[in-house]
Amino acid sequence: MTSLLRDKLLARIAEMRDAVDHQRLAEEVLGIRGAPPALAKRLVAQALVVEDRRDEWRRAGDRICAAAPQTPGVYVLKDAHDRPLYVGKAVNLRRRLRTHFADRRWRAIKPAFARAADAEWQEVGSELEALLREAVLIHDLQPPVNVQTRPPELDARAVPPALLRDTVVLVPSVEDDSIEFVAARVDDGAWMIQRTRRNGADLAVHANRLWRFFNSALRHTRASGPSLAPIVYSWLAGRGATATRVDPHAARSVQELRRRLRGLLRDGRLFHERIEQW
Repeated sequence: MTSLLRDKLLARIAEMRDAVDHQRLAEEVLGIRGAPPALAKRLVAQALVVEDRRDEWRRAGDRICAAAPQTPGVYVLKDAHDRPLYVGKAVNLRRRLRTHFADRRWRAIKPAFARAADAEWQEVGSELEALLREAVLIHDLQPPVNVQTRPPELDARAVPPALLRDTVVLVPSVEDDSIEFVAARVDDGAWMIQRTRRNGADLAVHANRLWRFFNSALRHTRASGPSLAPIVYSWLAGRGATATRVDPHAARSVQELRRRLRGLLRDGRLFHERIEQW
């Protein structure tokens, strides 16, 4: 779509031919009165560049949104040099990305957002997974448009004391035949996510990993990346209040933990009715 503002500027410049009056252009087209000649010339030039960028921005938005799936996920907006600008999450990736490129957004768009030229995304199976993966990307990429780039602190979140305990939360996976184990530790804020098949084919491996995560003497040296357990507890205190969860310390051995998890995986109520093992 051709920019109306740019068309007006180019039409008036053509009318003026060799005697371009930038002060008149700034007043009549840009609505800026009394600008000195040098400033008026710079404002007109900037307006033409910005409007050219607007068309590129629109084309990029159309291309990105057409390719984006209508599923939950996390996404990264990038500039033409593949540098990350912004990280976000969405229940519907296509719908969310369209809001970034809506015409009304251009009027007050941040300069960094105006450079958006591409995007990548990862589909997820649950809100909790989206929250965690978004936080990891923000921590790793440090995108300039995101306001909050530091890991969350538990003290800043209203979480009931009863929830502040080591836990394994079971949430849906993006793969229909699988689920996600989200493990969180209270003392150091460490977290882990493991995808396992509901038929239990790889449950032994993931049960062992969960057991080590909570019980290994080397547990504090195993944590890597940002401490995102506060996100898990905050989610459980709100929208995740009905999520199925397991107390990893209620099992006396890794074999018992595996049996408990296997029983949950076979339960058809897993994601429809709270099954708490605390």
